[in-house]
Amino acid sequence: MSFRGWPVEALEFFEGLEADNSKTYWQQNRDVYDRMVRAPMEELLEELAPEWGEWRIFRPYRDIRFSADKSLYKTNIAAVVGDGYVQLTADGLGAGSGMYEMAPDQIDRYRKAVDRERSGSELAGLMAEARAAGLEVTGHDILKTAPRGYPRDHPRIELLRHKGLITWREWPAGAWLGTARAKDRIVEFFRLSKPINTWLRTHVGPATSPERGR
Repeated sequence: MSFRGWPVEALEFFEGLEADNSKTYWQQNRDVYDRMVRAPMEELLEELAPEWGEWRIFRPYRDIRFSADKSLYKTNIAAVVGDGYVQLTADGLGAGSGMYEMAPDQIDRYRKAVDRERSGSELAGLMAEARAAGLEVTGHDILKTAPRGYPRDHPRIELLRHKGLITWREWPAGAWLGTARAKDRIVEFFRLSKPINTWLRTHVGPATSPERGR
């Protein structure tokens, strides 16, 4: 089947899960999750895959072993497709793209590229364009001051303080969410984000160290 958006029952499922995050609620409404939440996500990802890459849906169960929050289930459905991320919650649709949390070797390459005039100025320009198009530019962690070895008055100090870099956008739920227009918004977001992803792949690349950056 082709993607036709998410029905209102998908949002109602998450509203109920937020109110009653229990095994009983999950088991009683598992069929709603499978048909109204997960199935449309799979249809969307199958249609995105030819242009944007392989996809994977995250498990709906929370890892509560080391968390003070003992809620059993995630109150969203989320997936990755290529460089992108898509999530649905009771509030609406969200999408992200980029490198959210860089490993130490990635951070090192990223900062060196930002420091260089040509590549750093290019990224600054791409970020300005993304923001002008309505995208948020953020990351997992942002230092409060300049990283070691870089001056506080560096012309691209904002970028140097990032330890991850993504574009992000959210759309509040509306009638459009139950139509194929939901896919159109994701595709537009991915296309607007592509120049920054290309920069990251060119100047940062994949991680070669297992630990996350500090």
